[in-house]
Amino acid sequence: MKVKELRALGDEELKKKLDDAYKEFFNLRFQAATKQLKNHREPPRAKKEIALLKTIIRERELGIR
Repeated sequence: MKVKELRALGDEELKKKLDDAYKEFFNLRFQAATKQLKNHREPPRAKKEIALLKTIIRERELGIR
């Protein structure tokens, strides 16, 4: 999703997406450890998604934007 689309979501939806992103990242790390991962660019992409979601949530907590 794009940043504008994520910012339009509610707080609960963002937290749900963050939980899903953490689960996806865990699964990707597990697949990488067991040599089942096809695309090795997926874990860094998942980490960036987690960082983006956490940034948006923190901005809302601080009242930025």
